[in-house]
Amino acid sequence: MIGSEDWNIVVVPYDPDWAKEFSKIEKELLVAIIDVVLSIEHVGSTSVTGLYAKPIIDIDIVADNDMFAQVKEKLKEIGYEHVGDLGIESREAFSYKNKEHLMEHHLYVCNKNASELKRHITFRDYLRLHDDERDRYSRIKIEMAEKFPHDIDNYLLGKQSVILDIYKKCGLL
Repeated sequence: MIGSEDWNIVVVPYDPDWAKEFSKIEKELLVAIIDVVLSIEHVGSTSVTGLYAKPIIDIDIVADNDMFAQVKEKLKEIGYEHVGDLGIESREAFSYKNKEHLMEHHLYVCNKNASELKRHITFRDYLRLHDDERDRYSRIKIEMAEKFPHDIDNYLLGKQSVILDIYKKCGLL
């Protein structure tokens, strides 16, 4: 992990503009990749109405595995740089520069059968349907951000038991 001094963990109340910001990013992506992808998914906490989140849009581009080279090339043409799988199989991460007109985002390309994609979608959809679990997840995120504002490792570790419990409830474990 990056050194804790590099992190400033801020969790904020849900912002309805996040959906609009996702749409702006999605439109820019589709201009370049519409013919080589299956879908573009808004995942992560900003995709769940009412959920507190770090204000960073998480995006999974879904593609057939044999299309990755084309997706990668087309993303490069619009300013995205492939940075590898970051230790998660079948999910390739991309960084970017010169996207000040877009909200900060994390961009991944996932094989349509990737377990990480399934986890993102299942978790998102479960939280969208279960307000009590969404609110419980919000509370632990707020608590961990206050307790560990500059320590991403402990922030993530502190959320883990709640996440794993939700995973069990939605059939991921």
